[in-house]
Amino acid sequence: MLRSRLLQIAPVFALGLSLQGYAAPTVHVLNSNLTQAEVVAAQQGWCDALLKISAAYASGGFSKAKVTAEAVIDQAYAYQYGPVAFKPTLASGSQTFRPTRAGALAYFVGGNPAFPNDKGFALKPWRSCEVINQVIQLNGSYATTMGNVRFVDASGKTTTVDKTWSFMKEPDGSIRIVLHHSSLPFES
Repeated sequence: MLRSRLLQIAPVFALGLSLQGYAAPTVHVLNSNLTQAEVVAAQQGWCDALLKISAAYASGGFSKAKVTAEAVIDQAYAYQYGPVAFKPTLASGSQTFRPTRAGALAYFVGGNPAFPNDKGFALKPWRSCEVINQVIQLNGSYATTMGNVRFVDASGKTTTVDKTWSFMKEPDGSIRIVLHHSSLPFES
C-alpha cells in the first residue's frame, strides 16, 4: 500500500523538482509542410532564373551565363544531396537524363565536351517564362506539379513544354527541385 502511494506521488514530486529554479522550456514547433504559395513561388523563381541566365549571356557572354547558371543550379536544385531526377526537354540518347550537377549545367549553358549535343537552352534570348499548372500535389515537405511552361523569345516566338517538378522543403525553409521532367507536347 505504501509502495502504491509512493508510485502515485512520485511523478508529482519529480515534476516539482524539475520546475524548481527552472523556467519552462521554450517550445518551437517546426512545420515543414510545403504550401501551394511556396511551390508557385519556387516555379516563378525557376522562370526568373532562366531569364537571368539568358540576360547574363546577352550582356556578358558565355562566362557570365555559366557563373549565373551555376548559382541558379546550386540554389534551385538538390544536387548537393545526391542525384536529381532531371530529364531536360531537348536531351536524347545516352544523355537523356541528367542526375548530376554537371549534366544540368551543360543543358542550361552548353560548353561541356562530355555533353556535345547541348547548345545551352538558357542561352536563347528568352524574354518571358510562365508556368501554367494543371496539378499541384502537396505532401508534407514534398510537392509535385504538372502542367506547362510557356517561353517567349526576343522575336516573339512562343515555345510551350510539358513540365513535371517535384520540390522538397528543407528544414531551413529552402525549396529545392528533386525531380524535373520536361518534354515537348505530343503532336498527332
